[in-house]
Amino acid sequence: MTKLGKPFNQRQLRVGEMVKQALGMIFIRQEAKIPNFETKEITVTEVRMSQDLKIAKAFVLPLGGKNSDEVIEKLKEYSFLIRKVLSKKITMKFLPKILFVRDESFDYAEKIENLIKQTNK
Repeated sequence: MTKLGKPFNQRQLRVGEMVKQALGMIFIRQEAKIPNFETKEITVTEVRMSQDLKIAKAFVLPLGGKNSDEVIEKLKEYSFLIRKVLSKKITMKFLPKILFVRDESFDYAEKIENLIKQTNK
């Protein structure tokens, strides 16, 4: 659901999944030539699209969660290169602007799991 409580519509979900798969393939194949940076170690966990499909918020996590802040900064810095490669992978009326965000869902799940373990003792 969005911040305003409106659920995502089917089109947002479909386009988000399409962008997620394309970004994943770009990172695996290292098609975006980011200097001094290995994109093979990046996982795209989710992509959320805005209502007008012009902004894509990509939740990413480096392998093992190491140096996540540095990875996010590097992706933000070279998002224009990633967007250029993405334009050749997907066909849309407007290519979305990509905002890279650190995915904290795994940290949250681990925290909940630890709380459950503590209460079961």
